[in-house]
Amino acid sequence: MASATTRDVIIGIDAGTSVVKAVAFTRDGRQIGDFAIPNSYTTAPGGRVEQDMQRTWADTVAALRGLAQAVPDLARRVSAIAVTGQGDGTWLIDADGRPVAPALLWLDSRAGAFVESFRASERNAALYRRTGSGLSACQQGPQLAWLQAHDAQMLARASTVFHCKDWLYFKLTGQRATDPSEATFSCGDFRTRCFDDEAASLIGISAAARLFPAVVDGAAATHPLAATAAAETELPEGVPVALGYVDVICNALGGGLYDPSPDVGCTIIGSTGMHMRLVNGADAVRLNPEATGYTMPFPVPGHYAQMQSTMAATLNIDWLLDVARGVLAMEGIARSRNDLIRRLDERVLDARAGELLYHPFISDAGERGPFVSHEAAAQLIGLRTRHGYWDLMRAVMEGLAFAARDCYAAMGSLPAEIRLTGGAARSRALGTILGAALGSTVRVCRREEAGASGAAMIAAVATNIYSNMMDCAEDWVRPYLDVAQAPDAALAARYEQMFPTYVEARLAARPVWKQLAAQRAGANHV
Repeated sequence: MASATTRDVIIGIDAGTSVVKAVAFTRDGRQIGDFAIPNSYTTAPGGRVEQDMQRTWADTVAALRGLAQAVPDLARRVSAIAVTGQGDGTWLIDADGRPVAPALLWLDSRAGAFVESFRASERNAALYRRTGSGLSACQQGPQLAWLQAHDAQMLARASTVFHCKDWLYFKLTGQRATDPSEATFSCGDFRTRCFDDEAASLIGISAAARLFPAVVDGAAATHPLAATAAAETELPEGVPVALGYVDVICNALGGGLYDPSPDVGCTIIGSTGMHMRLVNGADAVRLNPEATGYTMPFPVPGHYAQMQSTMAATLNIDWLLDVARGVLAMEGIARSRNDLIRRLDERVLDARAGELLYHPFISDAGERGPFVSHEAAAQLIGLRTRHGYWDLMRAVMEGLAFAARDCYAAMGSLPAEIRLTGGAARSRALGTILGAALGSTVRVCRREEAGASGAAMIAAVATNIYSNMMDCAEDWVRPYLDVAQAPDAALAARYEQMFPTYVEARLAARPVWKQLAAQRAGANHV
């Protein structure tokens, strides 16, 4: 291997549901190159959503080789590799390390009926107290329960159960491991930061607990790049590899959630929405009566991230943009989403605030934060003949902001400052509306690849480039945070008045959602 003075690059791998990215950073956090490979998954009746495990590894190898073309002399310069990826799901391998079957993704909903029945039972509260996370069909625990009931032969052939990043870590190092965030979320105790026998018993998968791998904290320990992986990736054998935490934790770390200020939140606005608070100690975790949200260990000793996640964020904006595109297409006018987005901020901010009320529950999967309802549906309230397209778009953005406030309220007091990241973070209108709805200062994170950056930060601490995560964040995060934008006082007062109405309307709509779902199901059988 090259001398220490030349090993100045950390590689962060972020294996998402549809894209695998490899990103190169200098030791002080500057991004100097990246390469992405489209990934793919298959869907089938019964809620099945699966991914080819060997294809995901091949895509990762291709991304690393592509990165080597983008960064001169990468093999000589690399000092560490870190890997994160899509959360949840069930990735099974046999004793020889070969995939048993395609992986069940977090999108897979075949365990939905099991989860619905479980959440109605007395076991749900007991499990929530241990995991700190509301049970959902995306999690590994319920998916194992489904396989146990419907495909026991698959489990019998399996030796170890992974998540996506764990599978890649195994291919890179030969180690069968997962990290504390995935272990506790799947079937663990957030206080011990590990798998938990009682949680497995409550879910009914004690027999499958033999499949759980060792729990490795990537911020404290690494394993060397194996010879076989070195040959495939053309990177030097023995380079330290860190197992990152799940992608949402790495995104939060790279996006600025870890901060000396005790009152910072982090919101990721992508296709889905994620809203996070950092707490210092297990005793500070706040659980809610509806048993929703997630609690995950953070890659800093004693710290936890509490999360509430909405099923649809920018999907609501995309839907309304596509409505406009469809109308224009009828007149022979072709416009892309990007065409319509160019003046979106200006037009939305020109529209009157608080004219309409919108619930952004547009996902076919319903909603999961801060309440769980498979039947939840988007709704627009207050329409008059005077309202036009941009009033609707403003209402959609206001609905996303109220949904964020709803989520933060379930975790405690509203944060004084929000770190905003994700695909829509650069929307001036959305940032203005979100800050006012929360009454919070907003700082946009300009880091292009927050997830890969967070994973690389874990490797930087594990390999002693930094002695602690706070010093690492000073170099890797703070320079990429925009100037803080204070909330507009008049707008904040308007939204403060509206928010109780938003909550009251969503509570009142619950029986209507159920009735509509039942009627649709009946219509499908006619």
